[in-house]
Amino acid sequence: MTTLDTTATLDTTVRAKRSLAARVASGAAGGALRIFLICIALVWLVPTFGLLVSSFRDPTDIAASGWWKVFSAPGQLTAHSYETLLKNETITDSLFNTIWITVPATLLVVLFGAMAGYAFAWLDFKGRDTWFMVVVGLLVVPVQVALIPLTVLFRELGIFGDIIAAVLFHVGFGLPFAIFLLRNFFAEIPRELLEAARLDGAGEARLFATVVLPLAAPALASLGIFQFLWVWNDMLVALVFTNADSQPLTVALQQQVRQFGSNIEILATGAFISMVIPLIVFFAFQRQFVSGVMAGAVK
Repeated sequence: MTTLDTTATLDTTVRAKRSLAARVASGAAGGALRIFLICIALVWLVPTFGLLVSSFRDPTDIAASGWWKVFSAPGQLTAHSYETLLKNETITDSLFNTIWITVPATLLVVLFGAMAGYAFAWLDFKGRDTWFMVVVGLLVVPVQVALIPLTVLFRELGIFGDIIAAVLFHVGFGLPFAIFLLRNFFAEIPRELLEAARLDGAGEARLFATVVLPLAAPALASLGIFQFLWVWNDMLVALVFTNADSQPLTVALQQQVRQFGSNIEILATGAFISMVIPLIVFFAFQRQFVSGVMAGAVK
């Protein structure tokens, strides 16, 4: 038997000994898996599509039949609900409040998390590892534990019920994860690159701004998306730390539920707006989100 025949025989034997799971996994790597995942995504998007259709239907049609009836009666579609929503000052004001809470809470967490993560990764100071373990331990602290103590603190500071109170709460609870994620990402930057920048005369501030931050763009983007989604969709913190003048959209919609019979068109339209903005942000930056999380979580 020639060498070529022996090699072919060995390859056949190896393929024959492959487990059923290995053969299934290999076959699933093709089009079948993609089709399956597309079907799952479409099923997941059905409630969102139904909410979109309901937001363009008249309240009487919503109460009389399901949203799928629009396919047999497309004349039900109307923009009246959006006109009503724009005239509802409670909803429009709460939408702006949501923006005023979400944007600062996201930017501050990204900024302070990046600075602290760089310090824990590359600066030598006393108790660095101990403090980092404290930060990691804060990841398991539930939000509910801090509601009452921070309520008392914010009342003494005179900011309870203001937007700043909700922002500070979200920043405080967002920083542990931000520091953990970015510290692990910064630690993977080659030391030689940082030393070369220092030899060129760059100080720590310039090194951080011109070298570290550009390299950390995927991690910063993923952190920003994660924080944005968490703050935008929050209702518990908003219920506790905001009042009627500073409540975000989630609280405003929750209060409209009490008058469901007369505000159903506002609920459907407002809920869709509240849902679609985070979806747009996530799908627009999902590549950065996945790459950043994987880079920061695995060293």
